[in-house]
Amino acid sequence: MKKMKVTLVWQILIGFALGILIGAYLYHYPEHRDGIIKNILQPAGDIFLKMMKMIVIPVVFCCMVLGIAGQGNKKSVGRVGLKTMIYFFCITTTAIIFGLLVGNIFKPGAGADLTLLRAGAVHLQTSAVESHGLASIITNIIPENIIEAMAQGKILSVLFFAVLFGMALNVMDERKKQPVIDLISGIVDAMFKLTNFIMAYSPIGVCAMIAVTISTFGFSSLLPLAKLVLVGYGAILFFAIVVLGTIARFFGINIFSLAKYIKDELILTYSSAASAAVIPRIIQKVEELGAPKSIAGFVVPIGYSFNLDGTSIFLGIATLFITQLYGIDLSISEQVMLVVTMVVTTKGAAGVPGFMFVILSATLSSAGLPLEGIAFIAGIYRIIDMCNSTMNVFGNALAPLVIAKWEQKSRRTENLTELA
Repeated sequence: MKKMKVTLVWQILIGFALGILIGAYLYHYPEHRDGIIKNILQPAGDIFLKMMKMIVIPVVFCCMVLGIAGQGNKKSVGRVGLKTMIYFFCITTTAIIFGLLVGNIFKPGAGADLTLLRAGAVHLQTSAVESHGLASIITNIIPENIIEAMAQGKILSVLFFAVLFGMALNVMDERKKQPVIDLISGIVDAMFKLTNFIMAYSPIGVCAMIAVTISTFGFSSLLPLAKLVLVGYGAILFFAIVVLGTIARFFGINIFSLAKYIKDELILTYSSAASAAVIPRIIQKVEELGAPKSIAGFVVPIGYSFNLDGTSIFLGIATLFITQLYGIDLSISEQVMLVVTMVVTTKGAAGVPGFMFVILSATLSSAGLPLEGIAFIAGIYRIIDMCNSTMNVFGNALAPLVIAKWEQKSRRTENLTELA
């Protein structure tokens, strides 16, 4: 008799459902809550997140180096890099504008009663909020000590060093650089295997994290902010299907086939609200879908910091939610300035704990808007961040496929030019 195997996606969904049930029980029976959360649930969730974060930096560094060194020539590296940054800039700017448009149309903060809203604790890194100018962002990216940057998980600094290291490797003599590339390639393969081991634990981690969230806030905390949650989820779903779907179709990519292929990673991201955790798996999956290793290893890690589609959409909605909450009307010119501020800050705060609040704080401060409104969003941030993170992962899975198709078209054009 053949044994029925439960796939990973079903294991995660079962863990998610069990987490909701456990969380609901603990919320209604608080006498058991603190001990179970502290001694069982919180450690179980932290173990999973720490194991995933443990491999992110080595994977990002090695894939970025291989992505650059594997391009073969400096011209190719520069072309792919330029296309990637143009694509990311256009998509995130569109996402921010779309979020503001949705906020203006549906007005999620209009009519909300401040006395019914539950405020949550917001922990911000002040330096990150204050230093959101372009010059400060560039200066902060450059690491003084790359080992320290890796230890602290500063992914932008690691990417910066990896780009320079890859470029240096690319101009070396073939005989000398090949052993280094082979070594790094072997490390990447081993990290992918390690990722599969860690993923086997993911249902337990997901169950624990969801249980902690539900047991702490319950479902009742969502009611006063239900409109904001519904508007945010609806906007992200529309953007994924219509906006990204149109772009994907232009490049001959089926957006639904892509979503189906990476469903495990999307469900895991939604359950854990940790987009960085699935970077190794997304790189592996887009390679399987046809993106060259050099492009997948180059685009996906950069996208983690520069292509935050879900966060960008919600930033626009959240900003207008707060202004509507306090009865503040923003003119078109003021909203244009908000777009400019968000475009810059979304590139500089990625990787900072609670970076969505950092970006939102920087945006509100620059426009002279009340920062106190952030505390109300903090009460349901976990629910919102689950959707934002999933959208970020989906956008970063599409990006390398688009860049690969774009690069293929460019090469065909170059060949035609040469033949002519």
